[in-house]
This record gives sequence, structure tokens and C-alpha cells, in this order.
Amino acid sequence: MTTRLDAFFDGPKRSWVMGIVNATPDSFSGDGVLASATIADDRWLDMALDHAMSLVDEGADILDIGGESTRPGAVPVSADQELARVIPLIERIRARCDIALSIDTSKAIVASNAVAAGADLINDVWALAHDPDMAIQAARLGVPVVLMHNSSSPQAIIRAPIIGAQYVGDVDGDILTRVIDDLRARIAFAIAAGIAPARIIVDPGIGFGKTLAQNLALINRMDELKVLGCPILSGPSRKGFIGKVLDLPVDDRLEGTAATVALSIVRGARMVRVHDVRAMARIARMMDAMLRS
Repeated sequence: MTTRLDAFFDGPKRSWVMGIVNATPDSFSGDGVLASATIADDRWLDMALDHAMSLVDEGADILDIGGESTRPGAVPVSADQELARVIPLIERIRARCDIALSIDTSKAIVASNAVAAGADLINDVWALAHDPDMAIQAARLGVPVVLMHNSSSPQAIIRAPIIGAQYVGDVDGDILTRVIDDLRARIAFAIAAGIAPARIIVDPGIGFGKTLAQNLALINRMDELKVLGCPILSGPSRKGFIGKVLDLPVDDRLEGTAATVALSIVRGARMVRVHDVRAMARIARMMDAMLRS
């Protein structure tokens, strides 16, 4: 069966740019489309669709649709709330274009409905561990999954001027060893549930329960994740560790993000998840050209 992600898994080895579409009021980066409109106001859906289409025009290969913020300190939302945010948007995007779509969720019922509406990929920040039904549902749906390493705790958050809220680093020892061991276990869990090994993507979880030094090491040593045998997704966009290094707020981290995206690609990331698609798509194309030379 042909899918919209065949070109990623089986096509030429180039970098894919995943554009972020936050159908939330409380995204850490301030770009949540519900920040300026309510779910009862249909304007939000038009705004979200316009944002999604602008990312497509800017060069996104895939859009990641999320209806629940994963920022430090975010209030969890119900499945019904999440569904009300993401399903109409997926349906509207799918009616407009044929771009690959990802559903950013840890709830099985949201994933199932999103795939039925037109999503092609499940991006789970808890690597199928949050909802006991998620792995079986993902296997039944037959779509690829992103397994992200996550050592964050809702109770372990620090807040700092300029930088904002961040999860406290909670990984002892060598960060790459821990991330590889944990992801290897989650891969085995996914395969045991019936998910095809060739359709698993791994994400080291930059910013999720890691210290500044660990986040930097995750990017600089990302090639070590290749031992897992899965494509790698890197999601450093506008994260707090960039703000720490450069002492800059979240809305002024374009250059810092660009550096992390470029090095991620050099170190083997096949997909980068970003807010600033136009700039990062150009960086990805330039990096690919140089690495193929």
C-alpha cells in the first residue's frame, strides 16, 4: 500500500522538515492558534488552516498537529478537548492538500480518530507509555510512529527570567547511553505490540528532562542513536537550552535553532521538527547539498 511517508522511509535519503501546528492556547513558543481565539469561535479554525498552509508554502514536508501543549507546567486536557481541536483541523488540511500529516498525541482515541481523519503518523512524546491502549491501537492502524525519549516530570519544573519554564534534568550518567537504552526498550515494546520495525522513528527528546549539557550532547552525539536502526527525528526548535546558551527569550531563538538543526542533520537526523519552516527548510536543503558533495 502506498502512503504519504513512503518517500521518507524508502525514498532518497534527504532531510524532511516537520512544521509545527499547535492547536492550543498555551504553546511554550507562543504560536498556539487558540491563544487569540476560542474553540467556540470558528475563527480559530481558519487561523489554524492559514498557518498550516503557510508552512506548506514555506517548504514543510509534513505537518505535526497537536491539541495538547507539552510545555512545562501545561494543564492536561481531556480527550474530548483534544479531539475538538485537532480533528476539524486535520479534515480541513486534508481537504486542501495532500501533504503528510502527523498527530502529536499520547492518547489512543485521539490517534485513532486523527488517522481516520487523514493523519499519516503518530508522534507520541511518551513513546507509547502514557496510554495503555496506544501501542495496540497504533499497530492496528498500521501507521508509522515516533517514539520520543521523555524523562520529564510535571512536578520538576524551574522557571527563570527570559528563559521561561523548563523541565529539571532527571537523567544520571551518560545521557546517550541512557537515551539509547530507554529507546531500545520502547522499540522492543512497540514491535511486540505489532508495530512494524521499519516504520519506527526515534526522537531523543531534547528538552524533556535533560540538563543544558545533556541537551547539547544529544545534538552533538546524535549519530550514536543510529545503533537503534531507526530514522532519527530532532526537535530542538526554540527550546530553553538555546535560550540558556544565548540568553534570549523564546521569540528570539531563530539563529540558535538554525545551528542546532544544521548540526542535527550533520549528525544523522532524517527529520527536524521546527516552528520557523522557511528558514529551516533552506538550511536543510543547503546541508543536504553539502553532505552529498
